[in-house]
Amino acid sequence: MEFVKNAKNNNFCHDCKKEIEIEGEDIKNGVQLVYNDNGEKINILKCNECFAENKALNNFKKCEVYSRVVGYIRPVQQWHKGKKQEYDERQEYVVPKGDSSCC
Repeated sequence: MEFVKNAKNNNFCHDCKKEIEIEGEDIKNGVQLVYNDNGEKINILKCNECFAENKALNNFKKCEVYSRVVGYIRPVQQWHKGKKQEYDERQEYVVPKGDSSCC
């Protein structure tokens, strides 16, 4: 069995965070799932209980957030340090229901 990326250093179930026991190349209480993400192999460990409940991999990739900066829509991840800081400091404003003063 080939361990991809950081499987030996990250011996916890992806779903429940239970410790997965690995001896050499043998996984004692779980399974290894390998996914291809645009050419990059992503290795995930699941305990036997979680794998029996759901064999699929959910939430293995961070959501890419887009926002508008000076007319361009770009992934926040690609912004420079100053714009990322500005984005983190933004506050959402929620208009109270029944407020007819706007629009």
